[in-house]
Amino acid sequence: MMHFADRLDRLPPYLFSELREKVSSLRSQGVDVITLGAGDPDMPPPDLIIEVAQRAMTDAANHRYPDNRGKPEFRKAAAEFMRDRFGVALDPENEIYPVLGGKEAIHHIAMICLTDGDVCLAPDPGYPVYRSAPVLAGADVYPLPLLSENDFLPDLDGVPAEIVERARLIYINFPNNPTGAIAGVDFFARVVAFAKQNDLIVVHDNSYSELSFDGYRPDSFLATPGARDIGVEVFSLSKGWNMTGWRVGWLAGNREIIGRYGHLKPNVDAGVFGAIQAAAVAAVTTEREFPKRMSKTYQRRRDQTVATLRNVGLDVRPQLATPFLWARVPKNQSSKQFCDMLLDRAGVVVSPGSAFGEAGEGFFRIALMVPDDRLHEAVTRICRVLESERSGDTTSVGTPKEFVETPHG
Repeated sequence: MMHFADRLDRLPPYLFSELREKVSSLRSQGVDVITLGAGDPDMPPPDLIIEVAQRAMTDAANHRYPDNRGKPEFRKAAAEFMRDRFGVALDPENEIYPVLGGKEAIHHIAMICLTDGDVCLAPDPGYPVYRSAPVLAGADVYPLPLLSENDFLPDLDGVPAEIVERARLIYINFPNNPTGAIAGVDFFARVVAFAKQNDLIVVHDNSYSELSFDGYRPDSFLATPGARDIGVEVFSLSKGWNMTGWRVGWLAGNREIIGRYGHLKPNVDAGVFGAIQAAAVAAVTTEREFPKRMSKTYQRRRDQTVATLRNVGLDVRPQLATPFLWARVPKNQSSKQFCDMLLDRAGVVVSPGSAFGEAGEGFFRIALMVPDDRLHEAVTRICRVLESERSGDTTSVGTPKEFVETPHG
């Protein structure tokens, strides 16, 4: 009989893996399923980024093991981007480190900061990896509820003293997935003070800073006075540049944390492929403005979807950042019940809020990352189901409201 480590038994099934399996099963039965679940862009990166990667593929040097610390030009470009975009001056030698996407960075940070018996403070609802990474490191997770009455900001003063005493790490994420909430300098300053008072390391996941709307421009946590004394920031090219499959980004901030990260990395992987580093350099230099064009696309989709769903009584509000909508489920249904109903009766996948944590119960998340015509079809199907529910007809669907076309400036 084989024996396995029990750490995996402490993890719930990964939400999007379960969804993919169910969707695959339905499609094999001929069901036309539209997925508004995972946050995976429906458009490719700019042509230039692909062309740079293709040229770099012909460089024989890129087919050898890369340096875990990354190419000097990669670290320099990352530092220049952080300076120009956020006003944060970083040493590319000691305060920037390439990562295989944000998920990898979040996991490995847990490995270097946590051990058995420690506590990690993690947002609830939040990206599931904020919970799984500490568990795999042998630590416990204490959820920080993100509640609508607090504008989806965590109440740091509400963490019990006995938890704070054991805590070693806190994850924060603004603009936030899944709620779309934003945070500014005042909140970041409170986090810095809280972390210094309680000897905490802060990891700010800034994966969504480049997708924002209505003139809003998110801040970097590292721009907060004192932030680099206690923390790091994860920056990813996945969402802003449509590069989720490329697995590239960087960790920036406190040089001691970066140093420890650099101690771990050669023991677990061989670094970011050189051709992808070259493409990343092109993304944050020549194609630096591309996320603004994507933001216009997502803002148009946001406006149309919010207006249409409000017409059938859903409580959904336009967020200022992220390609997601965070909406309340109708009364007398759980998040999972509502999402299962939409999948079964409309062939539309949305993510139940409870999958992101207990405080996500009562909400669901829509990812605006499908082509416009498919988003139109998905929202129309949702409207049909909701109208049929309201009329008491659960076997057939009524005439949907038209998809609301809204002007976009």
